[in-house]
Amino acid sequence: MESGLLVARLVLAAVFAVAGVAKLADLAGSRRAVGEFGVPRVLAGPLGTALPVMELAVAVALLPAVSAWWAAIGALGLLGAFIAVIGVNLARGRQPDCHCFGQLHSAPAGGFTLARNAVLAALAGFIVWRGAADPGPSVVRWLGGLAAAQTVTIILGIAVLALLALGASLLSNVLRQQGRLLLRLDALESRLGDDTGGAAPGDVAAEPAEGLPVGAPAPAFALSGLYGETLTLEALRARGKPIMLLFTDPNCGPCNGLLPEIGLWQREHAAELTLVLISRENAEANRPKIVEHGITGVLLQDDWEVGESYDTRGTPSAVIVAADGTVASPVAAGAEAIRSLLARTIGSPSVAVPSAPRLPTVPAANGSDNGSGNGQAQPAPPTLQVGDRAPALKLPNLNGRTVDLASFRGSDTLVLFWNPGCGFCNNMLDDLKAWEANRPKGTPKLVVISTGDVETNRAMGLRSPVLLDTSFAAGSAFGANGTPMAVLLDVRGRIAAPVAAGATGVFALAGGEPAGAES
Repeated sequence: MESGLLVARLVLAAVFAVAGVAKLADLAGSRRAVGEFGVPRVLAGPLGTALPVMELAVAVALLPAVSAWWAAIGALGLLGAFIAVIGVNLARGRQPDCHCFGQLHSAPAGGFTLARNAVLAALAGFIVWRGAADPGPSVVRWLGGLAAAQTVTIILGIAVLALLALGASLLSNVLRQQGRLLLRLDALESRLGDDTGGAAPGDVAAEPAEGLPVGAPAPAFALSGLYGETLTLEALRARGKPIMLLFTDPNCGPCNGLLPEIGLWQREHAAELTLVLISRENAEANRPKIVEHGITGVLLQDDWEVGESYDTRGTPSAVIVAADGTVASPVAAGAEAIRSLLARTIGSPSVAVPSAPRLPTVPAANGSDNGSGNGQAQPAPPTLQVGDRAPALKLPNLNGRTVDLASFRGSDTLVLFWNPGCGFCNNMLDDLKAWEANRPKGTPKLVVISTGDVETNRAMGLRSPVLLDTSFAAGSAFGANGTPMAVLLDVRGRIAAPVAAGATGVFALAGGEPAGAES
């Protein structure tokens, strides 16, 4: 019995130690995995960081006899929580990536994950059942009682096992990468053979289609945006429209050539589908070109983990996810294939392609949009007309409380669409705060609907209510296609004036610029 308790503790300690260290080495992946299992965004980050720390604490506490029983209770609690969360997601038909052992081993949660956790929970339960008075011998004392040669043998054995596990993981990744490369080489050879007449049609097997089978569950994800916000596939599905996931890379020439079209498609086809761009590298590498073309809904993957989960093999490429969470198309690779996929999805024979490079779609600020035909962006034709009722919107404020836009009825309200990372917005921020501080009598109240995270928006120091809309869905609902833009609502919550663009237009709706503002 004593040996059994000792083995149970050693197994649990080893598993929790490996899991904790691996997660700490990939904290971003740990936080993302927590979010994918349905934990609210505000808790996913802290919990994703705390989880590996708790696992390491349990691993260490399992070794001395004096703390082993309490550590077993902690292990049982963690494993029970894992089993419950995984079970709930499986019952809902979702299989998020468990990220159980960080980058050493990560796979969609399933029956095997549940079984493994159940076995570990049984070991922890066995220790708890024995009671605090008899958790087995101290591992430290047991090691101290061994001969020096025995101790060295055990340490070397553990090191060899760890190296074998790491080597197996690295080999698996290399083989996956090599497999994708061989498939692309085979396809290239096939095309070359066809072009040179070296092979008759049918002599070479067709390249396997990229992507998951149509109808398969779409892999879940939770990714950060350009301004620190987090967006999940589940949140995108809640809009009830097909979703185009478009995979790009800031260093990919064809991707950069497609960016003007992506911005155009987002504005012209927002009613038919949700187009989300998933890019690589950090926000700084992506933001300049994204802002230049007025693209919204941009998410960042750490490397290629989301693209890999959808079996995409290069950039640019795209796939459609249906509103029910299933894969609705094979992967479309290349600009032409992506255009065709979009046209099929929206039921159109073709999609718009800019005939010339587009200027930034963000409106000019501080009066520079003078209507002289200088190429400054103008508002898209509004889908709402003066007198129409404002769309029903409920958005979180900076304190996390959901606010209904209808609650502002009873007084004229200026709804300002904002982006903390937009240079035009920053240029007018001081003037806006001055207007707030000396708001003339009879002018409308101000409500700011902004992208970005809580901390960034709070740092702006605005007095007016700020509501968060990371996907810019509210702006699209009102017909706004960039920032800063604004719309005026009357006391009944109806559109009182067309959407205005730029600082001049915004302050005109607000009832005049503040004293000292640039003209």
